[in-house]
Amino acid sequence: MRRTRRPLSRLRGGRPPLRSLLPDLALGLIAALGLAPLGIWAATPLAMAALIWRLSPLPAAAVFWHVLAAGFGWFALSLSWITEPFLVDIARHGWMAPFALILMALGGALFWAVPAGAAARLARGPAAQATAIAAALVLSDWLRGWIFTGFPWAQIGHAWIDTPVAQMAAWTGALGLGTLTMALAALPVLLRGRAVMAIALAAALLAGPWIAGTMRLAAPMPADRPVTLRIVQPDAAQHLKWDPEWSTVFFQRLLDLSAEPGPRDLVIWPETAVNFLLEDADAVLPMMSQAAGAPLVMGIQRREGSRFFNSLATVVPGGQVTQVYDKFHLVPFGEYVPWGDALAHLGIGAFAARQGNGYSAGPGPQIMSAPGVPDFQPLICYEAIFPQHLRHLDQRPGWLLQATNDAWFGTLSGPYQHLDQARLRAIETGLPLVRAANTGVSAVIDARGRILASLPLNQPGKIDAALPGALPATPWLAVGNVPVVTLLLVVLGLALWPRRRGRAA
Repeated sequence: MRRTRRPLSRLRGGRPPLRSLLPDLALGLIAALGLAPLGIWAATPLAMAALIWRLSPLPAAAVFWHVLAAGFGWFALSLSWITEPFLVDIARHGWMAPFALILMALGGALFWAVPAGAAARLARGPAAQATAIAAALVLSDWLRGWIFTGFPWAQIGHAWIDTPVAQMAAWTGALGLGTLTMALAALPVLLRGRAVMAIALAAALLAGPWIAGTMRLAAPMPADRPVTLRIVQPDAAQHLKWDPEWSTVFFQRLLDLSAEPGPRDLVIWPETAVNFLLEDADAVLPMMSQAAGAPLVMGIQRREGSRFFNSLATVVPGGQVTQVYDKFHLVPFGEYVPWGDALAHLGIGAFAARQGNGYSAGPGPQIMSAPGVPDFQPLICYEAIFPQHLRHLDQRPGWLLQATNDAWFGTLSGPYQHLDQARLRAIETGLPLVRAANTGVSAVIDARGRILASLPLNQPGKIDAALPGALPATPWLAVGNVPVVTLLLVVLGLALWPRRRGRAA
């Protein structure tokens, strides 16, 4: 008797054979080409459209696995920089690099696969399934932004940052950009058999925000503030940064670049710019202030009893510290270890923290000030990837300052993705953002996310630039992600409604 061959997607209790998942893995990799540094924006909606098309005829049990493969490809490429911190000291940590990448990619893939699989199980019909999966993937980006302390890196909408479409973020935030991407991706299935209509609708859906964004970018900008900033980039390689001899070289470089001739109203040094604690700096603060020739904002570590903080300090002429900001959104396992007090007894400490077994968190977002300069909101490194932190202040700052050490991220993709997310924060808030990065990319970014001045990676130097003007508060700043999340939940509910109605009948 001849045996009937089961479809590949129904083998192994719903898990397809690995070879049938390779196209999905490839689509995830292609989609990630839309992110920095390549920024091939069209690759993201096209690859996601191909993925949704592939998923539409599949049984629900198989959708989870196909999306898991695509998500693994997306996160493996977009987060490939995660291996770089482990390569700073290869002898000690190099063996962890592949495990870090695999686990991060798999964790991100699960954020895609679980909601997509659940949506497929509850939807009825290819169109409803495509709509539900598209909405679920964008909602997973939103969820990833805050659950388990959050990690909103490599969101689907980030592919648009270098295009006029990114200006949508002033109304919708990054989540709206992801919604546009997945709406474009779902259209071929929703209009199956009507290719001309699908192409026309996709073109119209993209043309609207593209034209509106182009017009916004062409609109007049407010005048620059009468303030000159000096941003200092010492280019301290991570494997040399804390070496006693090299740290002296880097400190002198900071002083020399700060003291170069030219007008400046504020000098800015990057995150953890020096190798000593704030409490031990009394003898050198006057020297630093004299070199700056103006108020100085610097990244420095500090101690309070047995606790250590990753901080920014304002130093006024004469060497007096007038204000300190402590980073509050710390990198898990990088700057602190959950249950760190217990694990410290086993010799386990935070990976990137230089003092103690990890940093303590500061109280939260705040405003900093310096004489003669508009008040600003400080963001230390990782904090700039969290848009929600920009909405938790009682007053609106005049600009944003990101002090960072991107030497941890290597030179291929991490620093450029971090820079792109900083640009997105400027668009979302309508505020200029100034970025002081240890090894680059330091930059001055206007309130529409355009880079006005920058220093490339791995090059010491300084930027002297006027502080760009601020735009009025954006709609996104007023309402955040509530409208987009509500829309996605409504779309998801409508896509799942026929299944529930069918069950009731």
